[in-house]
Amino acid sequence: MDLLAARLQMAMSLAFHIIFAVLGIGLPLLMVVAESLWYKTKKEVYLTLAKHWAKGTAILFAVGAVSGTVLSFELGLLWPNFMRFAGPIIGLPFALEGFAFFTEAIFLGIYLYGWQRVSPQAHIFAGVVVALSGLASAIFVVIANAWMNTPSGFTLVNGWPTNIDPIAAMLNPNAFAQTLHMTVACYAATGFLVAGVHAYCLLKDRGNLFHRRALAIALTIGGLAAIIEPLTGDILARAVAFNQPLKLAAFEALFKTQAYAPFAIGGLPDVSQQVNKFAIEIPGLLSFLISHDFKTVVQGLDAFPRELWPNITVVHLAFQIMIAVGSLMALVPLWALVIYWQTRRLPDSPLFLKVMSLAAPLGFVCIEAGWCVTEVGRQPWVIYGVMKTAHAVTPMPGLIVSCALFSLLYLFLFAIVAWMILWQIQQSPVILQDSSEKGDS
Repeated sequence: MDLLAARLQMAMSLAFHIIFAVLGIGLPLLMVVAESLWYKTKKEVYLTLAKHWAKGTAILFAVGAVSGTVLSFELGLLWPNFMRFAGPIIGLPFALEGFAFFTEAIFLGIYLYGWQRVSPQAHIFAGVVVALSGLASAIFVVIANAWMNTPSGFTLVNGWPTNIDPIAAMLNPNAFAQTLHMTVACYAATGFLVAGVHAYCLLKDRGNLFHRRALAIALTIGGLAAIIEPLTGDILARAVAFNQPLKLAAFEALFKTQAYAPFAIGGLPDVSQQVNKFAIEIPGLLSFLISHDFKTVVQGLDAFPRELWPNITVVHLAFQIMIAVGSLMALVPLWALVIYWQTRRLPDSPLFLKVMSLAAPLGFVCIEAGWCVTEVGRQPWVIYGVMKTAHAVTPMPGLIVSCALFSLLYLFLFAIVAWMILWQIQQSPVILQDSSEKGDS
């Protein structure tokens, strides 16, 4: 029961924190792009956008800092054995994440209060540092998580790590693929959310140039990232196939080891009968995707002891949600590109704006499903092949109470932040389209 409570509390904390962390990575880029366009064009709408997004960045940074601090305490309080074992190995990326966080805080202060106090070049430089340091923070955290999936940089002697090499640990086999996939996902999710909000506002206020320009910037960044994201997912899937074949088998609910392994679309795994019911299977495609050879033998779940299987149903369904939602996201910017190619204007038909509004949260659905795949798919290991989750948890009783209290706290924080962001959206300025702007896309 304590293990379940600890996992639930950690899952809830991560699910909450990741939303604000992702927005804290993506929104500063939109902010910097808007300010850069102001310097280039001298159109006030871009300056207004930059200041508006800067306020949102400040709100999200504050909440992300609080929830991230809670997570750092939870690592030590809920998983002391994990930290005792892994601390000397992955302490470096966590230390670098802290350095990046403080850098972001300093330059965010300069950006927020430096308007007309520092030179334009220094001000936009501060914004660039905010965007890059936020990105660096995420990269260092994901590197640590990638190490949990593919541990390296140490020698295991009598169950304890020796010959520790922190750099080798950071350069673990999954590090590049996992950080690339997550980074692109951050920009896709943020771009879609911001574009969706402004698309919804445009439906009500078609003449407001503020929303039109915001939609153009957010859709460009988020749409490009959404198109690239399946490619980064393919890179990560190959890494998982090589380093964590059991996790790959759980992704696809592939119960039997076989050549010409099929790629499953949908389905509901029946573990007792070891079949993936109702799935549409494309013969040989899984083998081809991981090796470019239809004949490749792919290890199924039958190649591994039953006690090492993760929750196949949860992993497979989360993986299917991630793939389906990610594919839908890629179609939206492709549709926008077709419209732009035909009209040389930003897509603004009521139908497109409604679709964009509905697509706003899809990136975060995709990210939450993806992290479920990553974390649940690694179980029962907290450090893959080295330490089981049950051996890492604290012996402290009463975690159910702690989990309930933290749940209430996060609900309270979420309500406050949601209210502040909605208030911020409602304060959006009205900038009417003048003759010099007509015809612009």
